[in-house]
Amino acid sequence: MIIPWQEIESDTLDNLIKEFILREGTDYGEYEVSLTEKIEQVRKQIEAGDAVIVFSELHETIDIQTRKF
Repeated sequence: MIIPWQEIESDTLDNLIKEFILREGTDYGEYEVSLTEKIEQVRKQIEAGDAVIVFSELHETIDIQTRKF
């Protein structure tokens, strides 16, 4: 089930994004990006509709996934 990001409190959304980023592991990009910048990048993807927040009732988990068009 997709959860509209607008229905999640701002602090809660930031915590969900932070947990998602930290779960993904180490970033081996060309340059270092701070956690704050990563949170803002993911938040922008969610607000633009490029990523969605998904709740799995079966597994009782929440995840952020790229929207599949």
